[in-house]
Amino acid sequence: MGDPAVEDLLRRLAPQVLGALVRRYGHFDTAEDATQEALIAAATGWPRDGVPANPRGWLITVASRRLTDLLRAEQARRQREDVVGRRVVAEWRLPPSGGRIADSDDTLILLFLCCHPSLSPATQIALTLRAVGGLSTAEVARAFLVPEQTMTRRISRGKQRIRDSGLRFAMPDPAELPTRLTVVLRVLYLVFNEGYASTSGPGLLRADLCAEAIRLTWLLRRTMPDAAEVTGLLALLLLTDARAPARTDAHGELVPMAEQDRSRWRADQIAEGTALVVEALRRGRPGPYQVQAAIAALHDEAPGPDQTDWPQIAMLYEVLTAMDASPLVALNRAVAVAMTDGPDAGLALVEKVAADGRLARDARLPAVRAHLLERRGDLAAARAEYRTAAAQATNLAQQRYLNARADRLTDG
Repeated sequence: MGDPAVEDLLRRLAPQVLGALVRRYGHFDTAEDATQEALIAAATGWPRDGVPANPRGWLITVASRRLTDLLRAEQARRQREDVVGRRVVAEWRLPPSGGRIADSDDTLILLFLCCHPSLSPATQIALTLRAVGGLSTAEVARAFLVPEQTMTRRISRGKQRIRDSGLRFAMPDPAELPTRLTVVLRVLYLVFNEGYASTSGPGLLRADLCAEAIRLTWLLRRTMPDAAEVTGLLALLLLTDARAPARTDAHGELVPMAEQDRSRWRADQIAEGTALVVEALRRGRPGPYQVQAAIAALHDEAPGPDQTDWPQIAMLYEVLTAMDASPLVALNRAVAVAMTDGPDAGLALVEKVAADGRLARDARLPAVRAHLLERRGDLAAARAEYRTAAAQATNLAQQRYLNARADRLTDG
C-alpha cells in the first residue's frame, strides 16, 4: 500500500514532468513511458527515503535519464536494422538546453497537444485524461463506457499519431484556438467529474483531480477571456465543487444533496461561480456549460431542498437536451421532471433512457429508477433497483450507499 500523500503529489506533478520532457525532447510516447518509470521510482523510494526538496526537479532528472536511455536504445536498434537493410536514418541527438517556462504553462500546452485536430475527438479526450488528468486507462474506459482493452488501443494509437506527426509542443495560434476549444472543455469536464465521483477506489472524492480541472480551466480562461463557454465551465466546476465538503460524512460515506448540511457548502465559491455564470449568460447564445452552470447555481442558492426551483431546473434541462442529447443529460432531466410533475412522469423518461441502451451497465440508471420508485411508494421494486445499482457501481462508497438505501426500505 503506497503513501497517499506521496501518491497525491505524484499525480499533481505527473503532467508537469511529462510536459517538460516533451517540450525539450519531443517523442511524446517515449516521454510518457520515461515519466511513468520516474513516478514508479518515486512511489517506491520517497516513502522510505523522504520526499526530495525539489520533487518536480527530481522527477524530471530521473525521467530525462530514462528517456535518453530509451531513445539511444531505439537509435541503436534502428542502426542495426540499417546495416541489414542498407538504409540511412538521421541520428538522434540531445537538444540544446533552453529557457524554461512556468509549470502550469507546460501543462496547458500538453493539454492542447493532446487535443490536436489531427486526432479523433474520442482519442483527444482519452489521451488527455491519461496524460494530463492522471487517470488510469481503466478509469478513462469507464468515463467513455467502453471496455478497457478498447481504450488501451485508442490511447496507444493516439500516442503513435502524435509521434509520427511531429506535432509542435506549443500553444496553438490564436486563429486555431476556437476549433480546439470544444474537446479541451470536454476533457476538463470529464477530469473534474472523475474527481467529484470517482469511478473506482474506496473513496468517493478525488480532490486533486477536481482542483487540477479547476486550475486548468482558470488558465484557459486567462488565455481566452472572451470565450463564454470557458467562463461557463469554470462557473460550473466552482459551483459543483462548492458542495464537496458536505458530500460525504465523517466516515467518508456518500450524503445525497437533499440530506447535505448546506452550511458546509463553500459560500465563496458559490458567489464566485454565480457571478461567472451571470457574466457568461449576459453575452447571449448560451452553450451547454453555461446552462449546466445555471442549473448548479439554482441548486446552490436554494436554502434547502424544499426551496429548490425544480420547475426552472426542469426547463433548463429541456434547453440543455436540445444542445446535448446524451443519455446522462436525459437521466438528469428525468429527475427534475419527477420533482416537478411527480415520479411517474420521471419514470416514463427514465424508461426512454433505458431503451437507448448506452447506459445499460451504468449504475446511475438503476439508481435513479430506484429513487423515483421509492418516491412513488413502490418499495419492493425500489429495493431491487438499489441492489442492481450497487452491483453495477465500481466505487466502494457508492456501493455502500446504494446497499444502505436498499437495506432501509421495507415492504410495510
